[in-house]
Order: sequence, then C-alpha cells, then structure tokens
Amino acid sequence: MANVIRITDLSDEGVQAYSRLTEAQLRNRLEPEKGIFIAESPKVIAVALDEGYVPVSMLTEPKHIEGQARDIIDRCGDIPVYTAERSVLAELAGFELTRGVLCAMKRPLQKSPEEICKEARRIAVLENIMDATNIGAIFRSAAAMGIDAVLLTPSCCDPLCRRAVRVSMGTVCQIPWTRIGDVPSDWSKGGADRLRSMGFKTAAMALSDDSVSIDDPVLKSEEKLAIILGAEGDGLACETIAACDYTVKIPMYHNVDSLNVAAASAVAFWELRVCR
Repeated sequence: MANVIRITDLSDEGVQAYSRLTEAQLRNRLEPEKGIFIAESPKVIAVALDEGYVPVSMLTEPKHIEGQARDIIDRCGDIPVYTAERSVLAELAGFELTRGVLCAMKRPLQKSPEEICKEARRIAVLENIMDATNIGAIFRSAAAMGIDAVLLTPSCCDPLCRRAVRVSMGTVCQIPWTRIGDVPSDWSKGGADRLRSMGFKTAAMALSDDSVSIDDPVLKSEEKLAIILGAEGDGLACETIAACDYTVKIPMYHNVDSLNVAAASAVAFWELRVCR
C-alpha cells in the first residue's frame, strides 16, 4: 500500500532529491551504489519499472494518486509518495510539472563495454556529446531503429540526467549503455582498437573527401558495426576519424552541410540497421 506523505514546503528531507541535490550529487560518483536519478511522467516511470529499475520515492499532485499515477504507485509497493499542490511542486522541481509525477529511482551499476556488447551487432558510440536533449533524442532513435547498445566517451552528458531521460521517453532504461573509458584519454588513445577487439568495424560519421555514402552496401554487410557520432558543431576528433575503418557521410541537398547530431543518428541507425 502506498505511503502517502503530504508536504507543504521545501524543508522536508525526503524531497531533497527533487529540489536540492544537483545532478552530480544524484549520481553519487564516490558511492555509485547510492546513486539515483529522476524519471518524469507515468509513461517514462512505467518503462523504467518494466526494465527492472528500483523506485525510491515519488512526488506527485494529489489528484494523480487515484488518477494517472495510480497504476505505477500500485507497482512501487510501500515507497514514500510525497504529494503537494501544484504551486509547491513547481517550486520544488523548478518548473511546472506538465506530467505531474516524478519518481526517484536507483541507478544501476555500470557494466563494461565488453559485457553489454557481447551479443551486439550494431552499436552507437557517442563522442563528447554534452547536450542532454541530443543524448535523449539519440537514445530514442537507437531504441526505435534497433541499435543493440550505446557507448559514451567520458566527456558525454549523463544519459540519466533528468532532461535526457525525459526527452528519450524512457528509452535510456531500455537500451544497454555504459562509458567507454574512465577519462578522455582512454577513448582518444585506444577507443577504436578496443572496439575492434570486440569484433566491430568502426564507422565515423563525418564529412571528408574520402567519406563513403551511408547507403554503400559494404557498410550494411558488416557483421558488427560501431557507428561513431560526434558533438554538435565540432564533430568527431581528427584522431578518431583517422582511427576508424570507414568515414561515412549522409548525402545532402540544397547546399545543406550537415544535420543536427540527433537527426543524423536517426538516419544512420535506420540505414545501417540489421534486418531482423
């Protein structure tokens, strides 16, 4: 049965995760087993629960307890369900809750790239992408287009930050992901070789004179392919492109030079997918 706790201000210790703790504090890098993240909206929370994520507490408007949050509250056992009027919740969260429900959940302990890519045939590798909206959109495309796993370089945005989770519609909880390396040099000095040791050919998404078109049949015929995407504006590092087996471009019309990285990822994932 739900443990409903009504609050009237921001001083309640139980709601610190929603109001006072920074994203870095939520991650709790010193003690990863204590890290949490915030999922927003009944749909996103349900996706996380379906994937085995463990809820810690919930924050919602009173009307949703017997409304749109009822099913997920029933699934969460006796965790604290904090509730307050909309104006108090907006002050807590720092914005109007359009979906009316937030849930603090335990972060899973990260696995190694080798573990999550063992059976994978198509993976995405994200290099230095720091925009949370782009990260969330890329994960959503990865889930929709059949990507088996996502690897992120150490400088990438956290996929479980609140905005990325929300934009992804919860798919960050569905697609296996982890960091490839602990510090930036782990990626820049040996990332491509590490991918090859796992059996992947590497495809750098970049515009260059020796790029092959994304519809080149040789790419799709590769048994295991890592699709590497770079940050908005800067793109992939020169050393990354040089280390890859292929440099790949999406043909453009009307003198458009490139796509947003999230849009480019959707095109690449679809074109290079494995037909199942």
